[in-house]
This record gives sequence, structure tokens and C-alpha cells, in this order.
Amino acid sequence: MQNSFAMKTALAIALACVIGLAAVLAMRGQQTPATPALGSSPSAAAASPVAGAAAVAEVDGETITADQVDKALGPALDKLEQQIYDMRREQLDQLISERLVKREAERRGVTVEALLAAEVGQKVTPVTDADVEQFFQANKERLPQQPEIRPQIQAVPAEPAGGRAARRLLQVVARRGEGCRHAGAPPVTRVTIDIAGAPFKGPENAPVTLVEFSDFHCPFCRRVKPTLAELLARYPDKIKLVYKDLPLDSLHPAARSAAEAARCAHDQGKFWPFHDKVYERAPDASPATLKAIATEVGLDLGAFDECVATGRHRDTVRRSVAEAEGFGATGTPAFFVNGRLVAGALPLEQFTRVIDEELAGTVRSR
Repeated sequence: MQNSFAMKTALAIALACVIGLAAVLAMRGQQTPATPALGSSPSAAAASPVAGAAAVAEVDGETITADQVDKALGPALDKLEQQIYDMRREQLDQLISERLVKREAERRGVTVEALLAAEVGQKVTPVTDADVEQFFQANKERLPQQPEIRPQIQAVPAEPAGGRAARRLLQVVARRGEGCRHAGAPPVTRVTIDIAGAPFKGPENAPVTLVEFSDFHCPFCRRVKPTLAELLARYPDKIKLVYKDLPLDSLHPAARSAAEAARCAHDQGKFWPFHDKVYERAPDASPATLKAIATEVGLDLGAFDECVATGRHRDTVRRSVAEAEGFGATGTPAFFVNGRLVAGALPLEQFTRVIDEELAGTVRSR
């Protein structure tokens, strides 16, 4: 039963409205006067964290406000607050799932275990030993040689089916729920990114601009590509995906050359085909490979060779790296959704949640 509830946790927020997280934001929405320590000066005492222009300290008659502290912390504070928010939201999803399922079980006059067995367990086709062996033999070169790997393989194929069954169950019971409400995420720091001339996909004036700072030889950047493609398909008129460079020289010394070459391809209107093939060939970014890719995507080789040889876009890439680092992006991939930092190759559900918040206008800026 624990596994069934774990699958529902990720689905509940999309299927049942979320009971507000007022407690998460209460500390920032209400002023709590500080109590100075015995014998200390009130002007030197720091107040508890509050929102807005409330003074948290005073130096020589000049106040320091909570807003000033928060803005100075910037994305670092955003990350911590988002982690707390996500922890509480995940636990809330779990509680919502359990309560909705329990209510549905009571309505049907059965136990929770019987309801889950009927609606989830019986809809999952067992994986046979023959299925496991076939999969293992086909993928053994990429799988760790551990004795417990076969039971893990046997469990994996059942999870998508169990998740779909759990989702259908929650869709049914969520429609009967009442009294739900939703509270927004914590406030975020937004930055202004220079995207002039950068390659992009999607409508130029889309309501959501998703800027990707990436490294052509980063395995996590490559891993997130299908997720980005699905986002563009899911929000065809809502997202503008912009590509910016953040080669990590200490980890991928040839990535910067690939980035500069890709910008040369962009000069000829072939950035995205070049981009795709560079990721396919990574980590090979030798001159011969880059020229071969240029040939494959149909570039004017004379113009491409001149662009690469003269380092035409060396400063373009350098400025992009400096910009990302200035915004607190130290790893790849790093995304900014309408100027809001979202770090890492996140699963689709987390991206869609952030995008939906932006479209709904429910996220406050600092």
C-alpha cells in the first residue's frame, strides 16, 4: 500500500486542488516583533524574518529591511524556500491522497486496502521471469552486475501501469472533493537575461520565456532534451525556449569549442539541427567532427570555417558564461523561467508546475 500512495503523491496536486499552504507563508506575511535580549540595545537587535519593508536591524539610525536582506540573498534564498515549500507540498499531496482514497473507500463500503487492490493492483500486469531475463540480456552491458538487479527490473515495468491506474482512481475521487483551495509558491527573485540574438524555439512573444544555460557535453543537459521537447509540444503557443551557453571548462574542456561552432551555425540559420547533432556526437568536438556536422546540416563550409577559425563568437560565449555565473548558475543545465532560476534536469511534472504558476500569475516576485 505504501508504494500505491507514493505513486499518488506525485499525481495528487494535478488531480485534486491543493489545500492552501498558509502556514508556509505566514511567517513572511505577518510581522512578529522581536524581543531584545536582556541588556541589549533594541536598535542592535535583529527582528524575526518578516516580509515587506519591516525593519530587521538598525545601524547608526539607518534601518535594514527584510526586503533588502532577501534581495541580497537572491536565488540562494529562493532555493531554500522552494525546498521547504516542496517538502510541505509533497507531504500535503500525500495527506490529500490518503484522505480522498479513504473517503472513496467509505463511500463504497470497503476498506482502503480492498479499494487499492481493486482499482490499482489488479490493473497491473505482472512481469514474468522470462520478461526480466530478456530485458537483462538485451541491456546487461549497461546494467550493474548486482544480485538484486533482477528484482528491480521486474518491478520497474509495473510502475507506469500502477501510476496510470492510481491517476484514474484519483480523477474519480477528486471530482467528489469539496472545500479545497490553493496557495501560491514562495516569492522568487527574477533576473533580466540578455537574449538578444540568441537562438530560440516557439513564439517570439510567448507569455513564458524559458532560458536554458547549457553545456554541449553535459550528460544531464542531454538527458533533459526530451523533456524540453515535450514542454514545447504541451504548450505550443505559451513557451519561448531560448538557448544560452554555459560550458563547464573544468569538466568538459571541448564544450566551449562546440558552443562557438554552434553560434557559427546560428549565423546561417541552422543552430537547432547543429545543436542536435553536437549532442549526439558528444563529447567529440574535434574540428573534423564539427566540420562533418556542418556538412550534414547543410552549412556553407567556407563561411563556417572562417567563423570558427577567427573566433567570431568567442566573446558571445564568454559573455553568456559570465552572465550565468552572475545570476548564481554554477552548474548545468540551469533554467530561468521568466527570469526565475530553476536549476537542474528536472522531471516534466516540476517544469509544468512552474510554467503553470507563471501562466496563472500566482508567484510573487521579491
